[in-house]
Amino acid sequence: MVILGGGFGGLAVARGLARAKVRVTLVDSRNHHLFQPLLYQVATAGLSPADIAEPIRGVLRRQQNAEVILGRVTEIDRAAQLIRTEGTHPPIPYDYLVVATGVGNAYFGHPEWEEHAPGLKSVEEALEIRRRVLGAYEDAERDPERAQAEGWLTFVVVGGGPTGVELAGALAELARFTLAGNFRKIDPRSARVILCEGGERILNAFAPELSEKAKRMLEALGVEVRLGNYVSEITADHLTIGGEEIPTRNVLWAAGVAGTPLLQSLQAPLDRAGRVLVQPDLSVPADPRVFVIGDAAALQQDGEWIPGVAPAAIQGGQHVALMIQREIAGETTAPFRYFDKGSMATIGRSAAIAAVGSLKLHGTLAWLAWLVIHLMFLIGFRNRAMVLFQWAWAYFTYQRGARLVTGTLRPPPTRPEAPEAA
Repeated sequence: MVILGGGFGGLAVARGLARAKVRVTLVDSRNHHLFQPLLYQVATAGLSPADIAEPIRGVLRRQQNAEVILGRVTEIDRAAQLIRTEGTHPPIPYDYLVVATGVGNAYFGHPEWEEHAPGLKSVEEALEIRRRVLGAYEDAERDPERAQAEGWLTFVVVGGGPTGVELAGALAELARFTLAGNFRKIDPRSARVILCEGGERILNAFAPELSEKAKRMLEALGVEVRLGNYVSEITADHLTIGGEEIPTRNVLWAAGVAGTPLLQSLQAPLDRAGRVLVQPDLSVPADPRVFVIGDAAALQQDGEWIPGVAPAAIQGGQHVALMIQREIAGETTAPFRYFDKGSMATIGRSAAIAAVGSLKLHGTLAWLAWLVIHLMFLIGFRNRAMVLFQWAWAYFTYQRGARLVTGTLRPPPTRPEAPEAA
């Protein structure tokens, strides 16, 4: 059998088949499993990429029935039961197929915005955001008067879900604590962080009272929260929302997700976001040996869509592994049932919200719960130890240890030419 994607769902399938009499081939375009919930900390210099990633081959090194292929899948040929990848590599045949490739960023009909507003789905995107954020302070230090006039230190996060809230809170802490006193011509504490959400409240998957507490925590950090208006324009030097033009060179996108072109090659029904509308057992309609799990799958349970979160992907992967073993043994399969263990989002230092069943937490207790849960989900002892050390160091010193500016900085805007004298 073949698994596409080495994320939470794909690894859950592979591990669930460790004792099964099947040969498992996992294909991924990257050689590492990535802990996406902490990508925003890489983007804001809190962690290094290696702290939240683990080589897939290392994860599966003791599983003798599993092999890993590094390659970018270009097509799924269900009729021939083949997977095709880039280059001249031969097609990969399958008896069972699990698609766990995740989703991409959705720009709602404005692909041109991607150039000016990077999303946060990969290490490369996180490093690009870090480069832009830290580079903005460097540019402002060289030309502080123009930086103030043109909003070079205005950071706008679009999208009020968990990623947007966590990113906005981290940017505010970076400006007000970590970078304070590091520059001579500018005061980083004067930076503006704006969080834009088209709905009436942020974190709308949480109870209204928790959403309101999160909003107040963000505002206490200095974040400006804009609700009830949608972005209408993003360019290299400004963003327009609700008719207001905000000068900024730093727009970060956390507003939505969309299925990838690879999912279209399945020739299966898709929802409006491009995710595959799967059967109750997570299989593709009319093809019981092809499954889609995690963010790439769209399935309703009790009238609600199953969320695109790590626990759902893991549970889906475990379910598919069990269903494959049952089918091989000639036993009947069963529908997938997602068990919601709760939701949480962190806003900043000792500030978070959490909902577990009827229990609602906020503040320091929710923040501690968030720390423990995220450490548990990290793969690899080294990663857990490093992240715990980095968090402890940041908590007591307010410093962030991953402030390297790598790659080529964006060239600073050229000054407009002065008009010639008459």
